[in-house]
Amino acid sequence: MVEVETQMRAMWSGAVSFGLVSVPVKAYAATTNHDIRFHQVHSADGGRIKYKRTCSLDGQEVEYADIVKGYETEDGELITLSEEDLDSLPVATGHEIDVVEFVPADQIDPLLFDKSYYLEPDPKAAKPYALLREALVQTDRMAVVRFALRQRESIAVLRVRDKVIVLQTMLWPDEIREPDFDILDADVELRPQEQTMAASLVESLGADFDPSQFHDEYRDAVEEMIDRKRTTGETRPAPVATAPADESDSMTDLLSALQASVDAARSKGGKPAEEEKGEKVADGKKGGLAETKEVPSTAEDVTPAGETSSKE
Repeated sequence: MVEVETQMRAMWSGAVSFGLVSVPVKAYAATTNHDIRFHQVHSADGGRIKYKRTCSLDGQEVEYADIVKGYETEDGELITLSEEDLDSLPVATGHEIDVVEFVPADQIDPLLFDKSYYLEPDPKAAKPYALLREALVQTDRMAVVRFALRQRESIAVLRVRDKVIVLQTMLWPDEIREPDFDILDADVELRPQEQTMAASLVESLGADFDPSQFHDEYRDAVEEMIDRKRTTGETRPAPVATAPADESDSMTDLLSALQASVDAARSKGGKPAEEEKGEKVADGKKGGLAETKEVPSTAEDVTPAGETSSKE
């Protein structure tokens, strides 16, 4: 079976604050994604496919340091934001989950829910944690809170799941889209018999929800296929990518090796290195590196810079 990471790591620590009570807690991601992720690889050798950052105008590759954030307005104007601009924006900091109010649980539209985090209390805060949990259960309410997550203020609710308090982050209200379907306003006639039959069908399929009855059949099939290929030997060692050498460094190393070889060859013939250097420069003016005289004829004549030829 495909291995799945199960270890939980705290991604935030702070305290839940309501009234004069403060409960130190740690937050853990309550959900995980078990989708099987594939890499794009070269079918010939299995090498990973990489993408370069290129400019859409000149096609040139752009260094990360030369990239800034840009916002394009509806009328086609481009506004760029530098790191200095971003640093000037208000940043939310702090390690407190501040309770704003307690609201009836049925007043929170589930569509607002975003990500879920389990809150683990500090060992010394077990009692106030339990008091808050039981108060939420008995009153059937959720606590609306504000807190800083990744340097941005977020809105969330505290709700109870079994024995743990869940921090449920929420979308901002203006992030919920309104359905804009004209057909919803159409006058549809529903006869009583049709409504009765529909209700009867719903009742016939009624059941208590048990999430353990459901599983991802597609993921199961992918895992089975991967295991089958592994057991039948349809695998190959994953290639280890080597960092590509910088072209400028490669050219410098090549020229250094050539120069060392030429100097070694000239020293045998008694011609001073300075004289050879002058000839090389003159030849270079005629046609570049291709017209440089006295290029070693074999690979054995080429040695790294600072070393002498093996023929000496």
